Amino acid sequence: MKRKSLAAIMTAVMAIGTVGMAAPVMAEDQVTIQFFSNLPDRTTGQGLIEQTLIDRYMEENPNVKIEVEALDDASYKTKFKAYASGSDMPDLVNIWGQPSFLSEVIDAGLLAELNQEDYADYNFLTGSLDGFMRDGKLYGLARNTDVMGFYYNKAIFEECGVEVPETYEELTEIVKTITDNGYIAISMDGTDKYPLSIYMQDVYQKMIGADSYKNSAEAVASGEYGEEWKTAAQMLADMAAAGGFEAGFETTDYGTAKNLFTNGQAAMYYMGSWEMSMATNEEIPEDIRTNISVFTMPAVEGGAGAATDICAWNGGGYAVTANSDVKEEAVKLLNFMFEPENWSKLCWENGVCMSAQNFADYLTGEETELQKKWVEIVDNSTSLSGVTINDLGSSEFKTVCEDSSIELAIGSITPEDYFNTLSGVR
Repeated sequence: MKRKSLAAIMTAVMAIGTVGMAAPVMAEDQVTIQFFSNLPDRTTGQGLIEQTLIDRYMEENPNVKIEVEALDDASYKTKFKAYASGSDMPDLVNIWGQPSFLSEVIDAGLLAELNQEDYADYNFLTGSLDGFMRDGKLYGLARNTDVMGFYYNKAIFEECGVEVPETYEELTEIVKTITDNGYIAISMDGTDKYPLSIYMQDVYQKMIGADSYKNSAEAVASGEYGEEWKTAAQMLADMAAAGGFEAGFETTDYGTAKNLFTNGQAAMYYMGSWEMSMATNEEIPEDIRTNISVFTMPAVEGGAGAATDICAWNGGGYAVTANSDVKEEAVKLLNFMFEPENWSKLCWENGVCMSAQNFADYLTGEETELQKKWVEIVDNSTSLSGVTINDLGSSEFKTVCEDSSIELAIGSITPEDYFNTLSGVR
């Protein structure tokens, strides 16, 4: 949707009425890009980085106006489906490089193919763009390297006389000690459901080790889930039954779960590396944010995996829509955002997240403890989970998997019931 500016029109009119003058010089065409984001907080974290880059782009390209619509994940996905069913899809959108989201979107022809050669020197990590590809074609760019773990309050651990657990059995023991001391042991976002499914995947990986992704993908494709899956599901249910999560966790949303941890009510918070910015968020009390550290799911006794077999993937990212009227400019904006000096550098310097690009050049030694711990975790990893079970199938599979994880966690169904249900969908 390109339109002439008022200044350009006036220039043209004046030139027409001037005899013997040179042809008019037209102002640049005005372009409006509709940007649809799942980062509603534009003042901190990734939302701030995203908005900063948008503002920079408009400053460097005065003829471009970028209009942002930003919603939380659940609202975003609901509205994305509404957009997808019509003809008014925004020009640049957030996507997830996982089958549960991307397969149907690509099949519907909603995304524009990107030129892979454009990113030859963008330093994307090996494999980070795999989830955004289909039949050798690239449809999006990955934003982050996401890793799941337990954030913990060192001061509360010290007060309760507990240490970072080396085994899952030790984790269950410290959970009891922490709750006996009047704290919530693990703050859990149950409303969004995916953390529960990922928790189960995390435990499963500690039992399986490096073959976790291969086995997970095969199980979802075949509908056949081995005994290790049932054991992992039971361990999730047992943790919830033992009071490991806050009362009413199944109705606790993302923000509330985070607040329980950042206001000192919970000793731990099970969430991803994208929350490392808690260490620099001045809205969090200093005595809490300076005491935040992190560890990964500990090893399971008798399992083939170790704590260094981590639950990690490249999930969220961006794509340009196929029917965009300003596709060329939207691709330019996307490419600008991911120039190494932009997204990757800004995210790391501000302690926001680990990008899907190599950010080694931006390490200073002055990083927060959380940044250093996450880098250490990734550098020492022996295997990665890849896409987790809840996102390995169709969108229907994702819904059933995550909905059933709530029922499993609150004891409404057994692990056998859970996997019998999953076996019926792909």
